[in-house]
Amino acid sequence: MGGAKSVMTLFVTSRGSGKGGDLRGLTGADAHCQALAKAEGAGDHTWRAYLSASATGSQAAVNARDRIGKGPWYNAEGELVAANVDQLHGANSKISKTMAVTERLDTVNGVGDTPNVHDVLTGSRVDGTAFPPGDDLTCGNWTSSGAGRAQVGHHDRMGEGDNASSWNSAHPTRGCSQADLQSTGGDGRFYCFGID
Repeated sequence: MGGAKSVMTLFVTSRGSGKGGDLRGLTGADAHCQALAKAEGAGDHTWRAYLSASATGSQAAVNARDRIGKGPWYNAEGELVAANVDQLHGANSKISKTMAVTERLDTVNGVGDTPNVHDVLTGSRVDGTAFPPGDDLTCGNWTSSGAGRAQVGHHDRMGEGDNASSWNSAHPTRGCSQADLQSTGGDGRFYCFGID
């Protein structure tokens, strides 16, 4: 082994699982990040999906912000997106349509594009933490393509609603099926962060 690590440490997945909100849990989502990154020569990082999970009877809540390392994070073009967790979640976050690109450096369609797929799965509140137990906003902790809903962010920081400009907590989906995700402006993509 050896050689320098690839620069890219943040991307929006070029595709989702194809099964709506069923990502095979956090472990499956992380594996999807790792596989996509590896295909682009960035498998030398440990990748984590930016997803929160709700507390259950046997498991504590998982906060997306606690899964992604300390930063800094760069997109596939080598542009600095955030220096640390506080900047990422702060008012000066640089996540935008031009910065939040896929692992292949492709721009993700947003408002005004056809189809609009700016909804990015997060299951998170604006500060990157999990919602309290009760209302399922994580598609059954990322195992459901039927029951539940998912909180999504807008990678382009545009759209309708009170939190439309939030990259990580804009609104919930109608449900967890692929069709449900598409009906509100998404297709099951999520953010991936290199933690090392």
